[in-house]
Amino acid sequence: MRNRGFILFIAVIVTLFSLFDLSFSFVSRSIQSDADEYAMDSDGHVDYFKKQSYIDSLWKTPVYDLGFTSYTYEEVKNKELALGLDLQGGMHVTLEVSPVEVIKAMAGANVDAAFETALAEAAKAQKENRESFTTNFFDALEGAAPNVPFATYFASSANRGRISFNSPNKQVVDLVESEVDGAVDRAFEIIRTRIDKFGVTQPNIQRLQGTNRISIELPGVDNPERVRNLLQGVAKLEFLEVWTNQEAQPFIFQMNQEWVKQEEARKKLAGDVPAQKEEKAVASDNNSLFEGDSTSTAADSTQVDETVISPLLSKMQGGLVYSENDTSAVNKMLRDENVTSVVPSDMKFLWGHKAVATQEGVSYFELFVVKKDREAKISGDVITDAIQSFDQRAQPAVSMSMNVEGAKKWKKMTGQNLGRRIAISLDNEVYTAPTVNSEIDGGRSEITGSFDINEAKDLANVLKAGKLPAPTRIIEEVVVGPSLGKVAQSEGMTSILIGLGLVIVFMIAYYAKGGVIANVALGANIFFIFGILAELGAALTLPGIAGIVLTIGMSIDANVLIFERIREEQRAGRGILEAINNGFDRAFWTIFDANLTTLLTGAFLYTFGMGPIKGFAVTLMIGIVCSFFSAVFISRLIVSYFTKKHGENVSLNFETGLSKKLAGQSNYDFMGKRKIAYIFSAIIITLGIGSIALSENGLNLGVDFTGGRTYIVNFEEAVVPSKLQGSLVKEVEGKSVEVKTYGNDNTLKITTAYLVDDESTAADDKVQAAIVKGIESFTGLKYSDKQKVDAGTFVIPSTSKVGATIADDITEGAEEAVLFSLAGIFLYILLRFGKWNFGAGAVVALFHDTLVVFGAFGIANLLGAGFELDQVFIAAVLTVIGYSINDTVVVFDRVREETSNATSGSKTIDVMNSAINGTLNRTIITSFTTLLVILVLLIFGGEALRGFSFSLFIGIMVGTYSSVFIAAPVVFDTSKKEIKKDPEAIKA
Repeated sequence: MRNRGFILFIAVIVTLFSLFDLSFSFVSRSIQSDADEYAMDSDGHVDYFKKQSYIDSLWKTPVYDLGFTSYTYEEVKNKELALGLDLQGGMHVTLEVSPVEVIKAMAGANVDAAFETALAEAAKAQKENRESFTTNFFDALEGAAPNVPFATYFASSANRGRISFNSPNKQVVDLVESEVDGAVDRAFEIIRTRIDKFGVTQPNIQRLQGTNRISIELPGVDNPERVRNLLQGVAKLEFLEVWTNQEAQPFIFQMNQEWVKQEEARKKLAGDVPAQKEEKAVASDNNSLFEGDSTSTAADSTQVDETVISPLLSKMQGGLVYSENDTSAVNKMLRDENVTSVVPSDMKFLWGHKAVATQEGVSYFELFVVKKDREAKISGDVITDAIQSFDQRAQPAVSMSMNVEGAKKWKKMTGQNLGRRIAISLDNEVYTAPTVNSEIDGGRSEITGSFDINEAKDLANVLKAGKLPAPTRIIEEVVVGPSLGKVAQSEGMTSILIGLGLVIVFMIAYYAKGGVIANVALGANIFFIFGILAELGAALTLPGIAGIVLTIGMSIDANVLIFERIREEQRAGRGILEAINNGFDRAFWTIFDANLTTLLTGAFLYTFGMGPIKGFAVTLMIGIVCSFFSAVFISRLIVSYFTKKHGENVSLNFETGLSKKLAGQSNYDFMGKRKIAYIFSAIIITLGIGSIALSENGLNLGVDFTGGRTYIVNFEEAVVPSKLQGSLVKEVEGKSVEVKTYGNDNTLKITTAYLVDDESTAADDKVQAAIVKGIESFTGLKYSDKQKVDAGTFVIPSTSKVGATIADDITEGAEEAVLFSLAGIFLYILLRFGKWNFGAGAVVALFHDTLVVFGAFGIANLLGAGFELDQVFIAAVLTVIGYSINDTVVVFDRVREETSNATSGSKTIDVMNSAINGTLNRTIITSFTTLLVILVLLIFGGEALRGFSFSLFIGIMVGTYSSVFIAAPVVFDTSKKEIKKDPEAIKA
């Protein structure tokens, strides 16, 4: 073996690096085990607060000493092999940074009706195409104001030096695009700073290039609401003077009167009967905001029914305090421009951030009346530092420092408001409104309120990180509870171990000592995969485990090719050493071509896939590279060791009694049966497409492609999905709801398109509340926010949301992944084999395989399987494409070899039959081992991978079939006329 020393060096280096990287995982697991033991009581229950206290005590302490250096527990956690959200629980969020505010800010006072129309049209267009918001905006602006140069809107003193009134449209577009892009970059940095301070181990934060989106993964997070507030808060901090009750009273009564006038007018127009007199009188309410004040100012010359009272007054619960159930009515009134037109321009209404009281499960919020012109007197731009602290009562607070300019303004503002309240507002919510007792000098002050420690930390974190340049919204969200993650871990590891065990047993039973060598190479392959994942900082996900399981099956292929070649050489009468050398040499390029085409598919899957599919693609590509290295080079190192030591007397054998029975050279007329195969395939594809057409839900598209929200719900006892579905439809205003079992009868998966176009947090809460209400009314159970089901309760351990805009992107990305994979494979086959016929045969076979998989998917759903077509299914289709081309390349490579060895006058049909028969044993064995592993994945991989495993199982079978009965026959049928003219034309 040439370069054996270099290969050995590489193998040792990779092994050492893998051992080093994986050692951190073992240390971390050991400490976690110690923490569990420390926090476990006599009944075996773990006190999680005690466990966290133990871990916190070690966080900055060296726990891993290598002699020449040591690592703290924090560093160990950051270097260990990370688990994905689906394996340990956590939260995945895709944020979209709104460019609207950036564009409007650049235009300033130049915003007119045409400008606003263009913004609205751009928002609509973005849902229908994949152009950037700015491109859609300027296209719409050109239509709304056709003869107005863009510079008319954006040439201002703020943009002086960059554009002028004479600047061409393209220069303006480039400037706006660069500003929007810069805003996304700034938002990314600010959010990353916030997350870094949040305390999550191994967060994954990425800007999705070419978009205004940011992808965030937070493993282990158990408070999604806290994360949403942290990510979406713009951090617009303002210090605002508060109107006193006496100052605000006349204007609030005027607002009430204006609202009464409108109600009277509306009732007269609608023909309503006048409202009956309410028993409650505002002026006599002892709990009123205006207690003890005269209400004479409420009267004016207009005669109105004073017994009709606006929500602002009638809903009060002592001062401007309102039940959370009444806030929507108050907000509706405050949004009425006619009502608010009677108050001064600097009078604004802001809600308190937290409830001031909670009684009988109902929260009450205070409404603040503040003084604010277009800009606040002091904003968060002057904050230089902010930390969580404790006030004089030992309650959590936030201490902040201001720059010189801010300190001067703050001193002046506090001096002018002695004895009055100043509201500290963040993102238009009042966090606290203390009364000023003295002038504050030096720029150092404290924000106090009814915070808990986490809220105080988050507030300090947001203030210190800075204000986002534009609002953000969550367009995709997945929350996985830790209990669901542990189940996925167990199912995934079970799949790996069982699949690995079956393959090991089969290889030894079929290839004897050669099988032992293959198993050693396979073990090295899996070890390298885990080591490289740890080195790259990639997370191991459930689809990633599926990729490893698939790699176990596929990595055997290279050894099978080598061993079958060695057996062929031995059957031809060659000695063991020559047979081994020829076997490895002749199999090399076949293995290389087959693995490279599969690697191409993985690359396209990574490029166009989103979310967990990228994890699958990474694992698959690493697995392909590692399997090639281990099967071709590690195996040969082991074989070379024995042959060098014992020469021709080496006791290596590559067959057993089982394999000898299958060793005979087959001689089937595959080409002669190709038309029967064509007809058979056409029937299968027609049946599949027909089943999709007949099925009520067609392909049963999941929320990845339609948008919507999904909830995994656990019950103590079984619940009938079809009956629950009827109850839920009533709660979601008749919108579509799908309910089906998820793994067992006690777990249901609920998917709904209710409010699919509304991606706000408020809509998320509304949809979940509707789902919870529907379940409670149907089952009589109560919703619990815990992870485990108790008697009389149900829990929701996992939720996910895919907005309509990102669903469109996922759909288009899936289409691009498939098309680019097919195009890339065609080009590679064309270049590698020198004739378009080979590329055509490969692509036709791949189209055939894809259609059959889709058809099988449709037939299974028609029979009640309930598979969803989602991103994971697309990953399965692309994996089938990669595996199928692997099989096809092996056949094509043997066709090329047989053709080059054919004697003059040989018939092409005989040459191709001989090539297929020559690779038949390898094809059957490889497909069998891979199908064995996929079957294990289908049985033990869990509900999340059931559709994926089913698609792979069908795809592997049909891929094996198509490489023999479709790909090679297509090459023959498209080449035979040309071959008659030139018998040597098929040679590469």
